[in-house]
Amino acid sequence: MIKIFKLACLVSVSVLLLSAFLIENVVLVRESKKPSISFTFDDGATQDIGPYKLDIWNQFILDHLKAHHLKAILFSTGYNKTTPEGKYILSSWNDAGHKIANHTFTHPNFNDKKTTLGDFESELMLNDSIIRPYSNYYPQFRFPYLKEGNTSEKITGFRRILQEKGYKIGHVTVDASDWYINGRLVKRIKENPKADLAGFKKFYLDHLLSRATYYEKLSGKLGYEGIHHVILLHHNLAAALFLGDLIQHFKNNGWLVTDADLAYEDPIYSNFPTNVPAGESLIWALAKQSGKFEGTLRYPAEDGEYEKPLMDKLGL
Repeated sequence: MIKIFKLACLVSVSVLLLSAFLIENVVLVRESKKPSISFTFDDGATQDIGPYKLDIWNQFILDHLKAHHLKAILFSTGYNKTTPEGKYILSSWNDAGHKIANHTFTHPNFNDKKTTLGDFESELMLNDSIIRPYSNYYPQFRFPYLKEGNTSEKITGFRRILQEKGYKIGHVTVDASDWYINGRLVKRIKENPKADLAGFKKFYLDHLLSRATYYEKLSGKLGYEGIHHVILLHHNLAAALFLGDLIQHFKNNGWLVTDADLAYEDPIYSNFPTNVPAGESLIWALAKQSGKFEGTLRYPAEDGEYEKPLMDKLGL
């Protein structure tokens, strides 16, 4: 009986030690797991910018992605893609192995009362006819301005249309005002083609990492630890000049950078928040739906007005 008792004690101690070991290692794995991010680009501009010809600055973006062995998604508008310049943008991204997805034909705001459900379906399908012939056509749809409808009827109606047409929503989890930084950058370059852009680059890198970190922390508070984030950037000069540095900046700060289509395999992107109006970053929308962050969530989630004071102060 004593031997059996001693054996039972030894087994119990062993089980406790093993449990402690496993718990400790699970904690270590969680603590060491790097956040993950992928890059997507909206619109698809077709003009020369200051001293930079279209084919030059567009190729800069493609070269940055290639240097880091990354595949992205271009959520393209269609109104400017029937010209030789527009066809060049689509073909250059397609031929480089990046996905071509839908961002409407004319980029309307679905939350605008004047934009009907029928109007928006026409926008989807007209643009679909432009991008579908490309070999890397990707049936995902991103709402312009991340606005997904201002009434329950429009929200549920368009989600039904997307499903019927074989589309999924190209959500982002990380939103940021890169377009605002780009606007000020372009203005500076047009004023002075030889301007020092170091300040713009630093602000761009720090701002985008800061917003990604914010949404990463918010996702953790919602119980979505370790998700594959998708960031919204625009096809613009800021990306052309700074994207390579931005990717490296994320890597240097402990982020994994992955292909965008792989990121969308994460289960989080199958969520359909119930907010009315709908939209913003998916993480923002889920936080809004939870009702637990009413004192901290701002609306709109991202906008140039939030960056203007600091950029003014920095002389950018």
